[in-house]
Formats: sequence, C-alpha cells, structure tokens
Amino acid sequence: MNRNLFGTGVALVTPFRADLTPDYPGLRQLLSYTARGGVNYYVVNGTTGESPTVTFREKGELLAFVREHNDAGLPVVYGLGGNNTHEVLQAIRETDFTGVEAILSVSPYYNKPSQRGIYEHYVAVADACPVPVLLYNVPARTMSNLTAETTLRLAEHPNIIGTKEAAGDMVQCMQIARHKPESFLLISGDDLLTVPMVALGACGVISVLANAFPEPFTAMVNEALAGRYQGANTYLHQLLDVNPLMYAEGNPVGIKQALQELGLCGNHVRLPLAVASEGLARDIARQVGQLAGRPVAGRVG
Repeated sequence: MNRNLFGTGVALVTPFRADLTPDYPGLRQLLSYTARGGVNYYVVNGTTGESPTVTFREKGELLAFVREHNDAGLPVVYGLGGNNTHEVLQAIRETDFTGVEAILSVSPYYNKPSQRGIYEHYVAVADACPVPVLLYNVPARTMSNLTAETTLRLAEHPNIIGTKEAAGDMVQCMQIARHKPESFLLISGDDLLTVPMVALGACGVISVLANAFPEPFTAMVNEALAGRYQGANTYLHQLLDVNPLMYAEGNPVGIKQALQELGLCGNHVRLPLAVASEGLARDIARQVGQLAGRPVAGRVG
C-alpha cells in the first residue's frame, strides 16, 4: 500500500495574475503555507487548479515549478485525464513524470460513456502510464458514475492504486471499502464527508479547503485516522459554514476568494468562471475572519 498518499492531499489552486498568466510567486507562497499547515501531499493540475483552461504547456511548467519549489519534499500527484482517450495517452507520452508519485485521472466527462467504456479507458491509461494511477469519480462534473463494481474491477489492475471518490454516495463507498484489495487506496473527494469516509476505511482526502485552512483541516483528518472521531468532529464543525461558500459560484472561485482574503494570492479565475460576487466575497471574508480569529487581511490585487 502506498502510504505516501495517506492523510491530506491539497488540490492546489493555480494562482493567476490580473492578466490571467500563472502567478508563480503566489504559487510558491501557497506551497509553503499548506506545507506549514501540515498537508501530506500536493495535487497539481486537478480541477481545483482549473485544469480545463490551463494549457498543456502551462501544466508542464506548473508541475516543474512545484517540483523545484517543493521545499518540504512532499509527494506530488499530477492531474492528467480527459474524455478523449487518445489525447490522454498522447499527453502521457509527452509528460515528464520526474518526481510524480501518481496521476489523478478523472473519469471521462460529457460524452457519458458506458461502464464498459469507462473501464476500457482506464485500462488504456494505466497500461500506458509510467507512474501509478488514481481513479477520480465525480459524477456532478462528469455526468456519469464510476460504479463500485467498475471501480473494483479496475482495482485489480497492477498500475491502478486507488480512487478519489466524490460521488457523495456512502453506500457506494461502503461497497468499495468492503471488497477492495487491502492495498487499494480509498480517498475522499468531498471535504465534509472525509470523517465518515475514514470511519468506513478511507485513508484520507484530496481537499479544496486545505488550500486556505490547512491547519484545522489536517488536524481533522489526523484525528479521524487515529480513531479520535470526537476530536475530528470538533474541527469538522468549525468548517461546516465555510464549505458551501467554496462552491456557491463554482470551484475554485470560492477558495481563491478565501486565499485572497488571507493575502496569499489573487482571486483571478479564467473564463468561463468569474470571480466571486460582492455578496459571496463578503460572506467568505466573514468566515475567513472567524476561522483565522482575526480581522480579514488586505486583499491581493
């Protein structure tokens, strides 16, 4: 079992400048901030990193930057997936996987393939990829569910080591936990379901909230993994009110607004996403101030 991917993985945002080019000083601040906050690994170019609107060249540059400035020496997971299997395989051939622990590969979206199609897609990706593969099931975005049955079939592939499960279906999670190989990683893809998923057998989470609130979030996960669920719930309850604000106008709009309030990077996002509305920004500022226990920091332009 790959214990490097236990605990809290942070699905890093991609900070942008006002001209929407990558903000590398902001990213460096974020790497340091989340590492100090106790996260266990980085996830680069996931959906929270705006992977749909980051170019292939930029993705490679972002990965290289994280590799170069990973002062804490944390494992790195790289988001690499899509709904065109041929293009995913081409991207695998053209990617430098130096220092990459595994890829996180989203289930094919939009074209709504059958379970057979999803299975064959992942087998092709796993056969071609030089590093291990994590499945990523997020039906709210893909419009199709990677079922427990298909997940368990894929778990038999020697290069598929786990799944980020974000279907929000606890029965499906239980089915995977009950029947999966011991070495197969069940990872929460929903921040607020992490504690109950750990109770079912998950090894941790790939988190959005951990960008802005790494200390309470990692403390929550660590308490749950240690079987101290009362302590874990104390931290979970602190995060209940801020979590829905992260998704009210699309991810990563909310978390970037929170990061701006903390002074870590700007809130800029690429179209078709739009920056947080005044009302949402006000609500996030209030929650950030409460969680930080201090007045809200000045905004970053």
